[in-house]
Amino acid sequence: MSKVTLEAVDYLAGDAQEKFVQSLRETGFGVLKNHPIKQATVQGIYSRWQDWFNLEDSIKEQSLYNKGTQDGFFPARISETAKGFKQKDIKEYFHYYQWGQCPMDRREQLDAYYQQTTAFAAELLGWIEALSPPEVAANYREPLSNMINDSNQTLLRILHYPPLAGNEEPGAIRAAAHEDINLITILPAANEPGLQVQLKDGNWVDVPSDFGYLIINIGDMLQEASGGYFPSTSHRVINPQGADMTKSRISLPLFLHPRPDVVLSERHTAKSYLHERLTELGVI
Repeated sequence: MSKVTLEAVDYLAGDAQEKFVQSLRETGFGVLKNHPIKQATVQGIYSRWQDWFNLEDSIKEQSLYNKGTQDGFFPARISETAKGFKQKDIKEYFHYYQWGQCPMDRREQLDAYYQQTTAFAAELLGWIEALSPPEVAANYREPLSNMINDSNQTLLRILHYPPLAGNEEPGAIRAAAHEDINLITILPAANEPGLQVQLKDGNWVDVPSDFGYLIINIGDMLQEASGGYFPSTSHRVINPQGADMTKSRISLPLFLHPRPDVVLSERHTAKSYLHERLTELGVI
């Protein structure tokens, strides 16, 4: 087993920026505690959306996703297949964009969280840029926090991993190993454990799942913009065992996306990179 572990960084500590960015550099992940995103807010969303996912499929599919714009409900039968895998992930989810569809009785709650967390993401991107070596920062075509300004592509995904029935396709897990597409992802610790990250030595370690922690990971777009300095590392959600198989798992990742016109590198704009990855995932 790997000796490297992920430890939560106290957002209020004087050395929080340095410890957080160093964790991102070493593992692609950072975990914060005592951060400004309130636990009660997250719990409220988990509770209300658990109720929504418990509805009959025929009701949920009234909000079926729009293929061209990717907003709305993605049932398990349409769920993602991670790059390099044949089995679909065991999950269903709802894509919320500020301009997109959403059950009206849940929009206000999601929008408030979306705005608060996007603003916090801009602060964290500022930390990352400030602590990038000069030769790395020189690759950024504009300040990292500016890249998400006025972006209509930042995505809040409400993920539901249903209880396991025991008849799942062999090899299928809740989320197969993958990397995120975007700049950074902000994820409150889910209501059940299971998230793991793969370290440089190939070993998998659990990401701390204490409720109230905030998990941040690097996406492919920041890896591209930093010339590989910040790694977009593989992560997965493993299946529970024993009695935990009967439990649902709700997760709430916010994927911070640049404006489509942002130039990431000589090879890619944000738009071209996103299209390439969505095609690989089979959702467009």
